Amino acid sequence: MSEQFLPGYSIRRGSTLDRSLLLKFMQRTYQELFPNQDFSHLEQTVKQYFSSDTPLWWIDFLDKGENSTSSPSSPHPPIGCIWLGNAIDQVQGNRHAHIFVLYVVPEHRRRGIGTALMQYVENWAIQRGDRQIGLQVFQSNKPALNLYNQLGYQTQSLWMVKFLSPEK
Repeated sequence: MSEQFLPGYSIRRGSTLDRSLLLKFMQRTYQELFPNQDFSHLEQTVKQYFSSDTPLWWIDFLDKGENSTSSPSSPHPPIGCIWLGNAIDQVQGNRHAHIFVLYVVPEHRRRGIGTALMQYVENWAIQRGDRQIGLQVFQSNKPALNLYNQLGYQTQSLWMVKFLSPEK
């Protein structure tokens, strides 16, 4: 069932039947940031982590003739999504929501959808008793960094990597 989200948009809870669509959205997300990479391996991430315990919400665009009760069988594909997982704060030991992916198609960006999605999941997390939400963002993804900073997210730790070359 969908509900009014923002004027012209509705939000609906996804299901585990949305596995292939979620994979497409994840691949689009990473492909935008790293256009020359192959992201077929993301299928394993979805396979491993996507379940009824990791909620997914879709954003649908409502054509002028539609209303807020449009169904998931709408003829239009969703224009955005947010997928959450569960994590444990390694300092406090509390379970909290972790954002796996937030994506809005380019044609619908800068309309407040990302902000509204973040507020939606923050309310959801508060209602289930979480005290924080975590996420990972690429340092090169300036629009996402700006959004998260504006919403009050702070850097708590840095994820560092070292690329290894195989021995010859």
